Amino acid sequence: MSAKRDYYEVLGVAKSAGTEEIERAYRKLARQHHPDRNIGDTTAEDKFKEVTEAHEILVDENKRERYDQFGHAGVENGAGAGFGGGASSFSDLVNDLFGNFMGGGGGRRGQRGPQRGADLRMALDIDLIDAVRGAKKEISVRRHEVCIDCVGSGSKSNKRNTCPRCKGRGEFIQRQGFFELRQPCPTCNGTGSVIANACTSCKGAGRIQVERSISITVPPGADTGLRLLVGGEGDAGEPGAPRGDLELVIRVAQHKLFQREGSDLFVPGFPITFSQAALGSTIEVPTLNGRTRLNVPAGTQTGTEFRIRSEGVPELRLNRQGAPVENTRKGDLRVTVVVETPTQMTKRQEEILRELAEIEHKQVSTHRKGFFDKIKDLFASNDPEPTR
Repeated sequence: MSAKRDYYEVLGVAKSAGTEEIERAYRKLARQHHPDRNIGDTTAEDKFKEVTEAHEILVDENKRERYDQFGHAGVENGAGAGFGGGASSFSDLVNDLFGNFMGGGGGRRGQRGPQRGADLRMALDIDLIDAVRGAKKEISVRRHEVCIDCVGSGSKSNKRNTCPRCKGRGEFIQRQGFFELRQPCPTCNGTGSVIANACTSCKGAGRIQVERSISITVPPGADTGLRLLVGGEGDAGEPGAPRGDLELVIRVAQHKLFQREGSDLFVPGFPITFSQAALGSTIEVPTLNGRTRLNVPAGTQTGTEFRIRSEGVPELRLNRQGAPVENTRKGDLRVTVVVETPTQMTKRQEEILRELAEIEHKQVSTHRKGFFDKIKDLFASNDPEPTR
């Protein structure tokens, strides 16, 4: 992993630069590398994230002070905070420990960082062919992006005023005996400030809803209900925060011919003629990869199922992170045959069947004899005993 660049170098400002100079530099670079102006350019997207992170650190006095003193280590993973370094009183410390339990929302004013973007969930409809073979799909996603005009600040001038409701505290405090219950201010969402001169493009929200086309890969063997997680393709977060993720729920459409059960495919009711069933034959059956030959032995009955190995669906395996793992094993194709009774016959066909019928009256097969013997036994058991 490459080392992070110096935040001042990222924004192109000196270490002595004031807040206004940092803001101007950020807005210029953010517009230049904004994803809306560089669609499909991953390098520009990375630079946009880099300048946003640098801006988020350098415009915050406390974070900037820690960064100037300790470098990147001072602003990563809450470095420098200590157990009680930020607590102004014992009651602050108690609130930190018990705030969530008591309904106080947890945390003190100023600890709320940029919020991560929301996760999105969509259904992805595919056909059986794509589910079995795997496929690359271009899908359209409607999501929130950072406003290009205000670069996410929500303000034309990128300025904020003190919240009139909480007077800049960002929270309301309710004292109940020993405890202090703190709740974020609903007007400023706990930030202590509100937007001045709201951006007309995003109405002060800092984000706008747009439609994006992204490419995803459906793994071979996908089935209805499979969830594919596409990291970083959800809603944009607040400036300095990562995007949410996109979850796709697979739905496989029914096929006209094939049915699926796990990794096996079925062809139910494959028709064969009376002569093919009686004499045996080699027939061609369809597969998802084309067709294959199947040997039907003599005397095959309706409902007989044949199994063709490795002509089914690849067995999908997932690792602990939910990502597909390569697997060469495949299920089988199972074909159930149905012996068709002819409905329209030529004169010669009818003559042959009549000859066969005469033969069958004289030569009764073992199966046929056994079946009629059972009928005779049934009638005999139901006959009333003779009266005396």
